[in-house]
Amino acid sequence: MPPDPTAAIEAVYRSDWGRIVATLIRQVGDFDLAEEAVQEAFTAAVDQWKVSGVPESPRAWIIQTARHKAIDRIRRQSNFEEKLVSYVTSGFAPTIQEPDYDTSEIPDDRLRLIFTCCHPALAPEAQVALTLRTLCGLETDEIARAFLVPSATMAQRLVRAKRKIRDARIPYVVPETGEMAARINAVLAVVYLVFNEGYAATRGELVRTDLCAEAIRLARLLITLMGPQVPAEAAGLLGLMSLHDARREARLDESGDLVTLEEQDRTRWNRRQILEALPLVEAAMRSEPGPYALQAAIAAQHCLAQRPEDTNWREILRLYTELERLQPSPVVALNRAVAVAMVQGPQAALVVIEDLAAGNGLENYHLLHAAKADMLRRMGSNLEAAASYRRALNLVTNDSERRFLERRLREMQAALV
Repeated sequence: MPPDPTAAIEAVYRSDWGRIVATLIRQVGDFDLAEEAVQEAFTAAVDQWKVSGVPESPRAWIIQTARHKAIDRIRRQSNFEEKLVSYVTSGFAPTIQEPDYDTSEIPDDRLRLIFTCCHPALAPEAQVALTLRTLCGLETDEIARAFLVPSATMAQRLVRAKRKIRDARIPYVVPETGEMAARINAVLAVVYLVFNEGYAATRGELVRTDLCAEAIRLARLLITLMGPQVPAEAAGLLGLMSLHDARREARLDESGDLVTLEEQDRTRWNRRQILEALPLVEAAMRSEPGPYALQAAIAAQHCLAQRPEDTNWREILRLYTELERLQPSPVVALNRAVAVAMVQGPQAALVVIEDLAAGNGLENYHLLHAAKADMLRRMGSNLEAAASYRRALNLVTNDSERRFLERRLREMQAALV
């Protein structure tokens, strides 16, 4: 049976968007032009693949079509020759030519794209946001959610970042090893946010395995690329992502519904992946640990516990306290509140959560209201818990999380009868 064109297009879009855009940016040197041409290529595929069938190499077809559409756009402009010359002399591309479909090269186009977006000339928040947009194809509202800012604010950041790259002629290359230090923190932040979007997707079902795998691949590539100069935090990040990813199969039940950590079937955890990640965590914690190393150490405590009741919550609370000291943020404080609940009880955690809700920019963060609801549920305050679950439901955008919150709300409503 021939492949379904619609399903094939969706699969290529999800798995290869970043790879395709990165390749096209290398060829034409313009972020907006590349994105628009790729979008047009996917639109063309919707019509053509229904007639001609799915090509043998769908990604190559999209790249080739996008390339032609980009050239057509350039030709329609009055300064076509001038633009071609500027692209060649800028170092973006020696010529517009057939794309190289070999994905085994190191470094690859996606790594070039990350380092371009993370150039020191760009504001730190713009570096990460632009990479998430171009590499992962995340929508502006999805990126805004990661930064806890309005969509309009994020849209302005993206426009300014692209303009800066164009006007400053920032080269589309991986810098020399000695120049990486100025960008590595932003690059690690990008890789982590790519993983986070895969681990808890903004839309659809909970997990996007393609983004998780891509983030882990990029972290490994960075470590290989930097060699002896690789910072401990890079190892910590790889360990952190690997430990989280090792629990992937147990996070959803057969119906695709969310399973909480304490209810997960731990026999489904990938023990080999955990054993491979633990030495990375240990190495990252030997020197002065950074935020990724501390988060990895927290994840390691969960993965080392054979049963939920074996979890060393006091050590987790200590690590979260150190993380909050090192990297104070409302989200870290919210995660720490969960550990407080396990050590000191839900009432103590509720005090922390209510302080956060009072004025820390989390009023529209569904996980704050979900955590508050959970503390109230544990305390037996079912009416107040139901109200917080409703608030969380008004804000959640992920289908798996929505079904979980709806189930909890039904439980609270049943308890009130």
